[in-house]
Amino acid sequence: MIQLRTSRCVRSLSKESECNRCEIVCPTEAIVVGGNPLPSINFSACVGCGACDSVCPNEALYLDDFSTTDFFFNYIEDSDNLISCRKNVPCIAALNIENIISMALLKKEMIFDMGHCDECAIAHKCKPQIEKNYEEASYILEAMESDSVIKLEYIKYEKEADLKEQSSRREFFSKVNLKGIVKSKIEFEKEIQKATDELVEHTLKKSDIALLKQKRITDRRKLFFTALKRVEKPSIYHIIESDELTFTSMKMVNETTCTACQMCYRVCPSGALSSDIKNSKIEFDPFLCIKCHICHDVCEPEAITLSPTYRVKEFFEPTVQNLITFKVRRCDECNVIFSTNSSDKLCYRCKAEDEEARELWGIKGGYVT
Repeated sequence: MIQLRTSRCVRSLSKESECNRCEIVCPTEAIVVGGNPLPSINFSACVGCGACDSVCPNEALYLDDFSTTDFFFNYIEDSDNLISCRKNVPCIAALNIENIISMALLKKEMIFDMGHCDECAIAHKCKPQIEKNYEEASYILEAMESDSVIKLEYIKYEKEADLKEQSSRREFFSKVNLKGIVKSKIEFEKEIQKATDELVEHTLKKSDIALLKQKRITDRRKLFFTALKRVEKPSIYHIIESDELTFTSMKMVNETTCTACQMCYRVCPSGALSSDIKNSKIEFDPFLCIKCHICHDVCEPEAITLSPTYRVKEFFEPTVQNLITFKVRRCDECNVIFSTNSSDKLCYRCKAEDEEARELWGIKGGYVT
Protein backbone atom coordinates (compact mmCIF):
# COMPACT_ATOMS: atom_id res chain seq x y z
CA MET A 1 0.00 0.00 0.00
CA ILE A 2 1.06 3.54 -0.67
CA GLN A 3 1.54 5.78 2.36
CA LEU A 4 1.81 9.55 2.73
CA ARG A 5 4.18 11.43 5.01
CA THR A 6 2.10 14.56 5.31
CA SER A 7 4.90 16.75 6.67
CA ARG A 8 7.00 16.07 3.57
CA CYS A 9 4.33 16.81 1.00
CA VAL A 10 5.12 20.19 -0.57
CA ARG A 11 1.41 20.95 -0.63
CA SER A 12 1.53 21.10 3.18
CA LEU A 13 4.05 23.96 3.00
CA SER A 14 1.66 26.34 1.28
CA LYS A 15 -1.89 26.38 -0.01
CA GLU A 16 -0.42 28.01 -3.12
CA SER A 17 1.43 24.85 -4.12
CA GLU A 18 0.34 23.50 -7.50
CA CYS A 19 2.13 20.15 -7.23
CA ASN A 20 -0.06 17.24 -8.40
CA ARG A 21 2.50 14.90 -9.95
CA CYS A 22 1.22 11.93 -7.97
CA GLU A 23 -2.31 12.47 -9.27
CA ILE A 24 -1.13 12.75 -12.88
CA VAL A 25 0.96 9.58 -12.88
CA CYS A 26 -1.44 7.33 -10.93
CA PRO A 27 -2.72 4.68 -13.39
CA THR A 28 -5.88 3.88 -11.42
CA GLU A 29 -6.84 7.43 -10.35
CA ALA A 30 -6.43 6.33 -6.73
CA ILE A 31 -4.86 9.69 -5.83
CA VAL A 32 -6.87 12.87 -6.05
CA VAL A 33 -5.65 16.41 -5.42
CA GLY A 34 -8.67 18.61 -5.00
CA GLY A 35 -10.31 20.74 -2.32
CA ASN A 36 -8.20 19.28 0.48
CA PRO A 37 -4.64 20.73 0.35
CA LEU A 38 -3.09 17.27 0.76
CA PRO A 39 -3.66 14.37 -1.65
CA SER A 40 -6.55 12.03 -0.91
CA ILE A 41 -6.02 8.32 -1.53
CA ASN A 42 -8.44 5.55 -2.42
CA PHE A 43 -6.55 2.56 -1.01
CA SER A 44 -8.97 0.14 -2.62
CA ALA A 45 -8.04 1.45 -6.08
CA CYS A 46 -4.30 1.60 -5.38
CA VAL A 47 -2.37 -1.25 -7.02
CA GLY A 48 0.96 -0.49 -5.33
CA CYS A 49 2.92 0.24 -8.52
CA GLY A 50 4.95 2.97 -6.77
CA ALA A 51 4.89 5.38 -9.71
CA CYS A 52 3.66 8.17 -7.44
CA ASP A 53 6.60 7.55 -5.10
CA SER A 54 9.08 8.00 -7.94
CA VAL A 55 7.70 11.36 -9.09
CA CYS A 56 7.14 12.83 -5.62
CA PRO A 57 9.90 15.47 -5.29
CA ASN A 58 10.27 15.28 -1.50
CA GLU A 59 9.70 11.55 -0.87
CA ALA A 60 6.34 12.18 0.78
CA LEU A 61 4.81 9.07 -0.79
CA TYR A 62 6.24 5.61 -0.24
CA LEU A 63 5.29 1.95 -0.49
CA ASP A 64 5.18 0.18 2.86
CA ASP A 65 6.58 -3.06 1.38
CA PHE A 66 9.16 -1.68 -1.05
CA SER A 67 11.97 0.75 -0.34
CA THR A 68 13.81 2.27 -3.28
CA THR A 69 16.78 2.93 -0.99
CA ASP A 70 16.98 -0.73 0.09
CA PHE A 71 16.56 -1.79 -3.52
CA PHE A 72 19.43 0.51 -4.51
CA PHE A 73 21.91 -1.30 -2.27
CA ASN A 74 20.58 -4.77 -3.08
CA TYR A 75 20.78 -4.09 -6.81
CA ILE A 76 24.33 -2.72 -6.61
CA GLU A 77 25.46 -5.86 -4.75
CA ASP A 78 23.61 -8.21 -7.13
CA SER A 79 25.69 -9.64 -9.97
CA ASP A 80 22.67 -9.48 -12.26
CA ASN A 81 21.75 -6.15 -13.87
CA LEU A 82 18.14 -6.96 -14.79
CA ILE A 83 15.25 -4.95 -13.35
CA SER A 84 11.85 -6.56 -13.84
CA CYS A 85 8.40 -6.29 -12.28
CA ARG A 86 8.44 -10.08 -11.96
CA LYS A 87 11.81 -10.16 -10.23
CA ASN A 88 12.74 -7.27 -7.95
CA VAL A 89 10.40 -4.24 -8.27
CA PRO A 90 6.62 -3.76 -8.11
CA CYS A 91 6.93 -1.80 -11.36
CA ILE A 92 9.94 -0.21 -13.04
CA ALA A 93 8.02 3.08 -12.81
CA ALA A 94 8.60 2.91 -9.02
CA LEU A 95 12.27 3.81 -9.54
CA ASN A 96 12.96 7.54 -9.38
CA ILE A 97 15.23 9.19 -11.91
CA GLU A 98 18.03 9.98 -9.43
CA ASN A 99 18.34 6.37 -8.28
CA ILE A 100 18.29 5.19 -11.87
CA ILE A 101 21.21 7.46 -12.78
CA SER A 102 23.08 6.53 -9.60
CA MET A 103 22.67 2.79 -10.17
CA ALA A 104 23.67 3.13 -13.82
CA LEU A 105 26.84 5.00 -12.85
CA LEU A 106 27.85 2.26 -10.43
CA LYS A 107 26.64 -0.81 -12.37
CA LYS A 108 27.72 0.45 -15.82
CA GLU A 109 24.83 -1.40 -17.42
CA MET A 110 21.13 -1.63 -16.52
CA ILE A 111 18.43 -3.59 -18.27
CA PHE A 112 14.75 -2.68 -17.95
CA ASP A 113 12.54 -5.67 -18.71
CA MET A 114 9.67 -4.20 -20.72
CA GLY A 115 8.31 -7.62 -21.74
CA HIS A 116 5.27 -7.54 -19.46
CA CYS A 117 4.18 -3.97 -20.26
CA ASP A 118 2.04 -4.77 -23.31
CA GLU A 119 -0.27 -7.01 -21.30
CA CYS A 120 -0.27 -4.90 -18.12
CA ALA A 121 -3.44 -3.08 -17.05
CA ILE A 122 -1.52 -0.04 -15.77
CA ALA A 123 0.86 0.29 -18.72
CA HIS A 124 -1.03 3.25 -20.18
CA LYS A 125 0.50 5.44 -17.46
CA CYS A 126 3.47 3.46 -16.15
CA LYS A 127 5.09 2.52 -19.46
CA PRO A 128 5.36 6.15 -20.70
CA GLN A 129 6.83 7.08 -17.28
CA ILE A 130 9.43 4.30 -17.56
CA GLU A 131 10.36 5.43 -21.07
CA LYS A 132 10.52 9.05 -19.92
CA ASN A 133 12.86 8.13 -17.05
CA TYR A 134 14.98 6.08 -19.44
CA GLU A 135 15.33 9.00 -21.87
CA GLU A 136 16.17 11.52 -19.15
CA ALA A 137 18.68 9.24 -17.43
CA SER A 138 20.37 8.40 -20.74
CA TYR A 139 20.57 12.11 -21.61
CA ILE A 140 22.17 12.98 -18.26
CA LEU A 141 24.63 10.09 -18.47
CA GLU A 142 25.70 11.25 -21.91
CA ALA A 143 26.14 14.82 -20.64
CA MET A 144 28.34 13.42 -17.86
CA GLU A 145 30.44 11.62 -20.49
CA SER A 146 29.65 8.36 -18.73
CA ASP A 147 30.03 5.03 -20.53
CA SER A 148 27.14 3.59 -18.49
CA VAL A 149 24.17 2.41 -20.52
CA ILE A 150 20.52 1.66 -19.82
CA LYS A 151 18.72 -0.77 -22.10
CA LEU A 152 15.04 -1.41 -22.71
CA GLU A 153 14.57 -5.08 -23.58
CA TYR A 154 11.54 -7.34 -23.95
CA ILE A 155 12.82 -10.24 -21.85
CA LYS A 156 9.56 -11.16 -20.10
CA TYR A 157 11.29 -12.58 -17.03
CA GLU A 158 9.37 -15.13 -14.94
CA LYS A 159 10.27 -16.70 -11.61
CA GLU A 160 10.39 -20.44 -11.35
CA ALA A 161 7.34 -22.03 -9.72
CA ASP A 162 9.31 -23.90 -7.07
CA LEU A 163 10.97 -20.68 -5.93
CA LYS A 164 7.55 -19.08 -5.47
CA GLU A 165 6.41 -22.10 -3.44
CA GLN A 166 9.48 -21.96 -1.20
CA SER A 167 8.98 -18.27 -0.70
CA SER A 168 5.33 -18.70 0.32
CA ARG A 169 6.30 -21.46 2.78
CA ARG A 170 9.01 -19.31 4.34
CA GLU A 171 6.50 -16.46 4.64
CA PHE A 172 4.02 -18.78 6.38
CA PHE A 173 6.48 -20.09 8.96
CA SER A 174 7.92 -16.63 9.58
CA LYS A 175 4.48 -15.55 10.79
CA VAL A 176 4.26 -18.29 13.43
CA ASN A 177 5.80 -16.13 16.14
CA LEU A 178 4.94 -13.01 18.13
CA LYS A 179 6.42 -10.63 15.56
CA GLY A 180 4.55 -12.47 12.84
CA ILE A 181 1.26 -12.13 14.71
CA VAL A 182 1.76 -8.37 15.02
CA LYS A 183 2.65 -8.17 11.35
CA SER A 184 -0.43 -10.19 10.44
CA LYS A 185 -2.60 -7.83 12.49
CA ILE A 186 -1.18 -4.82 10.65
CA GLU A 187 -1.73 -6.53 7.32
CA PHE A 188 -5.29 -7.38 8.34
CA GLU A 189 -5.96 -3.71 9.15
CA LYS A 190 -4.51 -2.74 5.78
CA GLU A 191 -6.87 -5.17 4.06
CA ILE A 192 -9.79 -3.53 5.85
CA GLN A 193 -8.57 -0.15 4.64
CA LYS A 194 -8.22 -1.47 1.10
CA ALA A 195 -11.78 -2.78 1.18
CA THR A 196 -13.13 0.72 1.76
CA ASP A 197 -13.76 2.09 -1.70
CA GLU A 198 -13.59 5.78 -0.87
CA LEU A 199 -11.10 8.62 -0.81
CA VAL A 200 -9.25 8.95 2.48
CA GLU A 201 -8.33 12.54 3.22
CA HIS A 202 -5.05 13.42 4.92
CA THR A 203 -4.51 16.28 7.34
CA LEU A 204 -1.56 17.69 9.23
CA LYS A 205 -1.28 16.60 12.85
CA LYS A 206 0.47 18.59 15.57
CA SER A 207 3.51 16.33 15.28
CA ASP A 208 3.63 16.98 11.52
CA ILE A 209 3.47 20.77 11.93
CA ALA A 210 6.64 20.70 14.01
CA LEU A 211 8.43 18.96 11.11
CA LEU A 212 7.41 21.46 8.44
CA LYS A 213 10.23 23.87 9.24
CA GLN A 214 12.89 21.19 9.05
CA LYS A 215 15.12 21.29 5.99
CA ARG A 216 16.08 17.83 4.78
CA ILE A 217 18.02 16.30 1.95
CA THR A 218 16.17 13.42 0.31
CA ASP A 219 17.65 9.92 0.50
CA ARG A 220 17.71 9.72 -3.30
CA ARG A 221 19.81 12.91 -3.45
CA LYS A 222 22.26 11.52 -0.87
CA LEU A 223 22.66 8.35 -2.94
CA PHE A 224 23.11 10.44 -6.09
CA PHE A 225 25.84 12.47 -4.42
CA THR A 226 27.53 9.27 -3.19
CA ALA A 227 27.49 7.76 -6.69
CA LEU A 228 28.96 10.91 -8.25
CA LYS A 229 31.86 10.77 -5.79
CA ARG A 230 32.77 7.32 -7.12
CA VAL A 231 33.00 8.14 -10.82
CA GLU A 232 35.38 10.22 -12.89
CA LYS A 233 34.56 13.82 -13.64
CA PRO A 234 33.86 14.61 -17.31
CA SER A 235 36.58 16.27 -19.35
CA ILE A 236 34.16 19.09 -20.18
CA TYR A 237 31.34 20.37 -18.03
CA HIS A 238 28.48 20.55 -20.49
CA ILE A 239 25.48 22.85 -20.28
CA ILE A 240 22.15 21.11 -20.75
CA GLU A 241 18.57 22.25 -21.26
CA SER A 242 16.76 22.67 -17.94
CA ASP A 243 13.57 21.28 -19.49
CA GLU A 244 15.33 17.93 -19.74
CA LEU A 245 15.81 17.79 -15.95
CA THR A 246 12.92 16.83 -13.68
CA PHE A 247 14.77 16.56 -10.36
CA THR A 248 16.83 19.75 -10.03
CA SER A 249 17.21 23.24 -11.50
CA MET A 250 19.05 26.53 -11.55
CA LYS A 251 17.22 29.73 -10.63
CA MET A 252 17.27 33.45 -11.24
CA VAL A 253 15.74 36.35 -9.29
CA ASN A 254 14.47 39.57 -10.84
CA GLU A 255 15.95 42.34 -8.67
CA THR A 256 13.33 44.82 -9.86
CA THR A 257 10.25 42.84 -8.88
CA CYS A 258 11.55 40.93 -5.82
CA THR A 259 10.05 42.37 -2.61
CA ALA A 260 12.37 40.61 -0.12
CA CYS A 261 9.33 38.90 1.44
CA GLN A 262 11.48 35.90 2.48
CA MET A 263 8.78 33.38 1.50
CA CYS A 264 10.79 31.47 -1.12
CA TYR A 265 13.56 30.31 1.18
CA ARG A 266 11.28 29.88 4.18
CA VAL A 267 9.13 27.29 2.39
CA CYS A 268 11.99 25.54 0.52
CA PRO A 269 11.91 21.97 1.94
CA SER A 270 15.49 21.04 1.07
CA GLY A 271 17.34 24.22 2.04
CA ALA A 272 18.38 24.88 -1.56
CA LEU A 273 17.24 28.47 -1.04
CA SER A 274 18.60 30.16 2.06
CA SER A 275 19.66 33.45 3.60
CA ASP A 276 21.82 34.76 6.45
CA ILE A 277 20.81 35.82 9.96
CA LYS A 278 20.03 39.36 8.75
CA ASN A 279 17.98 38.14 5.77
CA SER A 280 20.19 40.33 3.62
CA LYS A 281 20.35 38.00 0.62
CA ILE A 282 19.00 34.93 -1.14
CA GLU A 283 21.46 32.14 -1.83
CA PHE A 284 20.82 29.08 -3.94
CA ASP A 285 22.45 25.65 -4.00
CA PRO A 286 21.44 23.91 -7.26
CA PHE A 287 22.55 20.52 -5.99
CA LEU A 288 20.00 20.62 -3.18
CA CYS A 289 17.12 21.76 -5.38
CA ILE A 290 14.44 19.08 -5.86
CA LYS A 291 12.48 21.13 -8.42
CA CYS A 292 9.29 20.98 -6.37
CA HIS A 293 8.31 24.45 -7.68
CA ILE A 294 7.01 25.60 -4.28
CA CYS A 295 9.22 28.72 -4.30
CA HIS A 296 7.68 29.79 -7.61
CA ASP A 297 4.16 29.04 -6.40
CA VAL A 298 4.46 31.31 -3.33
CA CYS A 299 6.23 34.20 -5.10
CA GLU A 300 3.43 36.72 -5.75
CA PRO A 301 5.44 39.04 -8.05
CA GLU A 302 6.86 35.98 -9.86
CA ALA A 303 10.35 37.35 -9.28
CA ILE A 304 11.97 33.92 -9.07
CA THR A 305 12.28 32.01 -12.33
CA LEU A 306 13.95 28.90 -13.71
CA SER A 307 17.13 29.27 -15.67
CA PRO A 308 16.75 27.83 -19.19
CA THR A 309 19.97 25.85 -18.76
CA TYR A 310 21.77 23.75 -16.15
CA ARG A 311 25.52 23.32 -15.68
CA VAL A 312 26.62 19.70 -15.27
CA LYS A 313 29.45 21.11 -13.16
CA GLU A 314 26.97 21.51 -10.31
CA PHE A 315 26.74 17.71 -10.05
CA PHE A 316 30.46 17.30 -9.44
CA GLU A 317 31.48 20.68 -7.98
CA PRO A 318 28.36 22.18 -6.38
CA THR A 319 28.57 25.87 -5.52
CA VAL A 320 26.24 28.16 -3.61
CA GLN A 321 25.13 31.10 -5.74
CA ASN A 322 24.08 34.53 -4.54
CA LEU A 323 20.85 35.33 -6.39
CA ILE A 324 20.18 38.75 -4.87
CA THR A 325 21.40 41.06 -2.07
CA PHE A 326 19.06 43.26 -0.03
CA LYS A 327 19.46 46.49 1.91
CA VAL A 328 19.17 46.08 5.67
CA ARG A 329 17.49 49.00 7.41
CA ARG A 330 15.89 50.00 10.69
CA CYS A 331 12.18 50.81 10.55
CA ASP A 332 11.39 54.50 11.17
CA GLU A 333 8.20 53.52 12.98
CA CYS A 334 8.93 50.50 15.19
CA ASN A 335 12.76 50.47 15.08
CA VAL A 336 12.86 46.82 13.90
CA ILE A 337 15.61 45.83 11.47
CA PHE A 338 14.24 44.64 8.12
CA SER A 339 15.53 43.81 4.65
CA THR A 340 14.21 45.49 1.53
CA ASN A 341 14.82 45.80 -2.16
CA SER A 342 13.44 49.35 -2.36
CA SER A 343 13.75 52.72 -0.67
CA ASP A 344 11.07 51.90 1.94
CA LYS A 345 11.67 53.36 5.39
CA LEU A 346 9.01 51.23 7.08
CA CYS A 347 9.09 47.48 7.70
CA TYR A 348 6.43 45.32 6.08
CA ARG A 349 4.11 45.26 9.10
CA CYS A 350 4.25 49.02 9.66
CA LYS A 351 3.87 49.62 5.94
CA ALA A 352 0.76 47.43 5.85
CA GLU A 353 -0.69 49.22 8.85
CA ASP A 354 0.10 52.56 7.23
CA GLU A 355 -1.63 51.56 4.01
CA GLU A 356 -4.71 50.40 5.94
CA ALA A 357 -4.81 53.70 7.85
CA ARG A 358 -4.55 55.75 4.66
CA GLU A 359 -7.34 53.72 3.09
CA LEU A 360 -9.61 54.20 6.12
CA TRP A 361 -8.92 57.94 6.38
CA GLY A 362 -9.00 58.58 2.65
CA ILE A 363 -5.39 59.82 2.56
CA LYS A 364 -3.53 59.29 -0.70
CA GLY A 365 0.25 58.84 -0.86
CA GLY A 366 2.93 59.41 1.76
CA TYR A 367 3.21 57.98 5.24
CA VAL A 368 0.78 58.61 8.07
CA THR A 369 2.50 60.36 10.96
